[in-house]
Amino acid sequence: MTSVHENSRSRKRVGEDSASNPLTSDSSINIGSNSELNNLDENSIKENPKLSMDWWYEDRSSVLLLLFLYILQGIPLGLAGSIPMMLAGRNVDYKEQALFSFVFWPFSLKLLWAPFVDGAFVAKFGRRKSWLVPTQYLIAVVMYILSLRLDAILEVDNPNVWHLTICFFILNFCAATQDIAVDGWALTMLSKKNVGLASTCNSVGQTAGYFLGFAMFLALESADFCNKYLRTIPQDTGIVTLASFMYFWSIIFFVTTTLVMILKHEGTDKEHDHADMKGVVATYKLLWKIILLPSVLQYVIILLTCKMAFGSESVVGLKLIECGVHKESLALLAIPLTPLQIALPLIIAKYTTGPRPMDVFLNALKFRLLFTVLFALTIHFTPSFKQEDGSYPYHYFAIILVVYCFHQVALYSMFVSIMAFNAKISDPRIGGSYMTLLNTVANLGGNWPSTLSLWFVDSLTRNYCVGGKSELEFCTKETKEQCLKDGGECHMEIDGYYVEAVICFFVGIVWLVWKSNSTRRLQALQPESWKCPT
Repeated sequence: MTSVHENSRSRKRVGEDSASNPLTSDSSINIGSNSELNNLDENSIKENPKLSMDWWYEDRSSVLLLLFLYILQGIPLGLAGSIPMMLAGRNVDYKEQALFSFVFWPFSLKLLWAPFVDGAFVAKFGRRKSWLVPTQYLIAVVMYILSLRLDAILEVDNPNVWHLTICFFILNFCAATQDIAVDGWALTMLSKKNVGLASTCNSVGQTAGYFLGFAMFLALESADFCNKYLRTIPQDTGIVTLASFMYFWSIIFFVTTTLVMILKHEGTDKEHDHADMKGVVATYKLLWKIILLPSVLQYVIILLTCKMAFGSESVVGLKLIECGVHKESLALLAIPLTPLQIALPLIIAKYTTGPRPMDVFLNALKFRLLFTVLFALTIHFTPSFKQEDGSYPYHYFAIILVVYCFHQVALYSMFVSIMAFNAKISDPRIGGSYMTLLNTVANLGGNWPSTLSLWFVDSLTRNYCVGGKSELEFCTKETKEQCLKDGGECHMEIDGYYVEAVICFFVGIVWLVWKSNSTRRLQALQPESWKCPT
């Protein structure tokens, strides 16, 4: 449901199918190591109860710092997820929403510059701080500039989506780069026995940051929510604005980055601190060798195309807002879904640890395909739940929540299956690069269908100018004002979303016919078929 969850980390996650719509983007949580105690003797822990409670105590400051850095990373992601919902009520068409969806691509493409971040640094300043400090300062600067310019960019009849896209692309590019640096720093910041805590900090921190930047911001920005739950005297605006929220976090980024730069010293990584540009070039060559393997090339095609059927999901949340559902109400649905999103990977993993994880993937894909139709029906019947005061009853949101809970089951089944298969086929000699490549491709495979679907919604929609003296036939964003001025009104005859839903449903069926057998054959290949020549 929340875009942080699949939007994000190509080295451990897949999916991030366009966080432009937090209710429908693929969601996944970080499946990190469950072996935080792997270097502790179990008998020693049993004999010493204090050890079982304080096994992480020596790393407490590092754990808290990592957690905080990942929270900072989630803030721009959450804010980026909230912008499409704010744009939905500001005369912005779906092509402009598609343009903005590109801001979520950096986390899907960061493999392109990850080797460079890992290999180029100023040794005296610190291998990870060489990238973390400037990227977080840049985030602070962009947020500060936006806080001063948002009224001219966003609070107008026709928001400047280009400027918003550029600014948030820079923010997410910096967040993705910071993620690479922090992931690497965690390996030396934590002691060996606690290095598994890095993935926990990653998952919890980024999820918390996204929640602050998305759900909490939209709630505090909403006048209706604040008047109903937080105020005794109603006002016309929320407690915060986007400008004030970004100003606050720009200060937090600036102050904390300065403190980290001055007070936190990096540990040494004797095995990797000799990295240089030759190593960077070698890494790129290695990734190219992996892609050229015939089995990997076939698998890459599957990963890039398997989510074509779910592109219309990126429009669902925006259509609900178009029907009058408050954006903050949709955002707050992320809260009850979070426990489910944490539990599902653990439950599903039991069924994907065998030799045929892609069987689960194919079954989940079929199940998820049904939601293309179910979402369309939900949007169609949503206006019938609308009350006289324009609000929606609690039982309507209960229905939405149930629908999304089942949707998460299908979504996470696909996610965990892909992760399990990636782990199974990755050449152990170069497991990190292999896994990161496959996860990045899977991530990208979810992004492009969402952007494409948003782009074509308006093109497939047919609005007609009905009544009045107007000679206009079609009612577009440019001609709507003229139609109304001539006494007519714009009437939608064909909603492009429903056209896309039908197309996506049949595309999914065609994909199953086209690639189901190929997918099963790939998982039956011998390990030698996946080994990279070195």
